[in-house]
Amino acid sequence: MRTALRMRLVAPSATLGMAAKAADLRRQGKAIIDLSAGEPDFNTPQHIKDAAKKAIDDNFTRYTPVPGVHTLREAIAGYFKTTYGVPTPKEAIIATNGGKQALYTLFMAMLNPGDEVLVPAPYWVSYPDMVRLAGGRPVPVPSTPEQGFLVSVEDLDKAITPATRALIINSPSNPTGAHYTAEQLDAIVDWAVSRDVYIVSDEIYDRLVYAPAAPASMASAFALHPEHVAIVGGLSKSFAMTGWRVGYAMAHPNVIRAMSTLQSQSTSNICSIAQKAAIAALTGPMDCVEEMRQAFARRRDLALSIIGTWKKAFCPTPSGAFYLFPCLSGYYNDTVPNSTALSETLLTEAGVATVPGVAFGEDRCIRLSYATADATLEKGLTAMAEFLRKL
Repeated sequence: MRTALRMRLVAPSATLGMAAKAADLRRQGKAIIDLSAGEPDFNTPQHIKDAAKKAIDDNFTRYTPVPGVHTLREAIAGYFKTTYGVPTPKEAIIATNGGKQALYTLFMAMLNPGDEVLVPAPYWVSYPDMVRLAGGRPVPVPSTPEQGFLVSVEDLDKAITPATRALIINSPSNPTGAHYTAEQLDAIVDWAVSRDVYIVSDEIYDRLVYAPAAPASMASAFALHPEHVAIVGGLSKSFAMTGWRVGYAMAHPNVIRAMSTLQSQSTSNICSIAQKAAIAALTGPMDCVEEMRQAFARRRDLALSIIGTWKKAFCPTPSGAFYLFPCLSGYYNDTVPNSTALSETLLTEAGVATVPGVAFGEDRCIRLSYATADATLEKGLTAMAEFLRKL
């Protein structure tokens, strides 16, 4: 059966593909240690679940306005005011089915055929495909482990062309955990505004930042330059709500109206019950988020202490998120010549699931997640160390 030509622009998710292979091996009875998961291993906090239960009991189960109920949009705006000191009108907010839909709908609303989008690499696997589906052309802007996987305005200047429409900034980053300081973000904003480049700031991991780094957001830049900045976020990572599918975008009201029109013709509003849960998350106690953040910081340090003993590995210290992106190309050989072969061999021979770095635009590395129990993390990294020694 024929499918649309646009399907040639999209590759299957490497993270989901690795998860499927790991699941298949488990069905065969093999023990697999999963260091590939991109979601917290914590349960959703109780007060959030209670709010959802109450919504069901109150029969809050009907359609809502497409961009979300006004109390949710106000809660999202309130989060930015409380956290970053930036007041935002609810007209500049839309609630979406996860941060992924916010990004996809934003690109569809903003890009014309041929528009170029600068994508700092390593990048989250979905950015290039989303840009292509919206008719744009992703332009990778490479960074290196020695740079801490951060791009500079000089790097961006080398990549810009007359066709450049937008720039994606993901901080903290998936897959590297790299995090831009407030000063670095300000420099990027000044560069973008001076060149009329639209910034899409993906801040899905903004609560998961580890000392000595400090949280930093484009929120203040949006307040100053609403026609040049959009922020995308969600509750999946910081609040352990991956399955609830609650994301959002903050952008100029004209952009939000365009996104709402697109969403009205695709998914309509997000789940009404999840909206009530999201309000509870954003307006309720944050101690549960802090407990998770501290656990992730401890796991990061545990993982780095083990990886630091791998003689041919180099891993920059991530300042946020819950990923490590070690450069392991020193272990490549004729049998294991790249990140795909390394990840597949680690899975089949060492029983450890990882994600090949080539999916993120950097074939020298693989992605490891420390969103798992300390004992599981230590066991998986120890198994990897034993396997790498054999190479």
